[in-house]
Amino acid sequence: MDFAFTEEQELMRATVREFCEKEITSEKIREWEETLDFMPQDVWDKAAAMGLFAASIPEEYGGEGADMVTAMVGFEEISKASTAVALGVGATIGFGTRPIVELGTGEQKKEFLPQIAEGKLRFALALTEPAGGTDILGAISTYADSDGDDFVINGQKTYITGAHVADYLTTVAITDRENTKRAHALSIIMVPADTPGIEIRTIPKVSTHCCGSCEIFYGDVRVPKTNLLGTLNNGWYDVLSTLNPERIGVAMISVGLAERVFEDCLAYSKQREAFGKPIGQFMIIQHYLADMAVGIENARNLVYKCAWLADSGRPYHVEATMAGLYASQMALDAATVGMEIFGGYGVTMEADIQRYWRDSQQMVFSPISNEMSKNFIAQCYGLPKSF
Repeated sequence: MDFAFTEEQELMRATVREFCEKEITSEKIREWEETLDFMPQDVWDKAAAMGLFAASIPEEYGGEGADMVTAMVGFEEISKASTAVALGVGATIGFGTRPIVELGTGEQKKEFLPQIAEGKLRFALALTEPAGGTDILGAISTYADSDGDDFVINGQKTYITGAHVADYLTTVAITDRENTKRAHALSIIMVPADTPGIEIRTIPKVSTHCCGSCEIFYGDVRVPKTNLLGTLNNGWYDVLSTLNPERIGVAMISVGLAERVFEDCLAYSKQREAFGKPIGQFMIIQHYLADMAVGIENARNLVYKCAWLADSGRPYHVEATMAGLYASQMALDAATVGMEIFGGYGVTMEADIQRYWRDSQQMVFSPISNEMSKNFIAQCYGLPKSF
């Protein structure tokens, strides 16, 4: 077993880290939290120029053809810099690049992938609906009826990351309303966000202020059938090929968040004094930090194992669910303890730890709740379905 990274991967890490230290600083994020709901366009453009969006795109379409491990090396640095930025960047990579690479026709790949690589297109996954998020099959009611060469879409989506700045909404809808088995009645359609009949509203929230979440309303939205992604009525199984890699990326966001918590808490424990000594000399603070370090190491190793499994062509759905479950809870625990380490200063808006704590609240139920993750893992070991 070799846990070392290649020279190429270490170069990727150094390049993205340097970018983050210059363009995604704590000072800038504090400003974005107050004035924006998404990373500024100039930062997006610089990220594209650095090759962030091209990394996972095949070389024949203007990308670099990086494997999952290499992609996660860069994404770890983005995640350390900002949970919100990682979510915003990850939406286009996870819900634009990956489904088009895996499901797109030759024409779709030629049209979309070079533009994504250059940072010219943004994507959002329009999946969750008001009736439920984790229960996709039971909750979905948005439908796309066939009308000649077009689909006509009606319905509503909610909590959709980055929809208000997206160029395309990767929309999952019912395309066979007569089929009661939803797993065989869904399709994925790439919907231009400026199509007549679409209304998008941002949702005020506690976490990740500079990566907006949105409601989307579809009213007789007409989209050409050439925008179908994957196979008609096979969208449930097609979307799983997107959701499993998403769990690797989301787990890495939690790892990066926890790493930032640890770094800030470690520095503060050396600087802050109480009773005539640095608080880092107190056993309880040392134990807090030791627990964080162990949790980060375990979560990080699990995430990279998932990435390695993906690159090896092996099943990783159980491991990816484990990674998301463990990393998100670990990040929440680290941020909660971090608030205790910072004490009264931690609850001020001046302190970054309060933002880490707010952002960590979101990770334990997104993309699915940790409780449902546990149910899924247990069922994979032969236990009956539970709720």
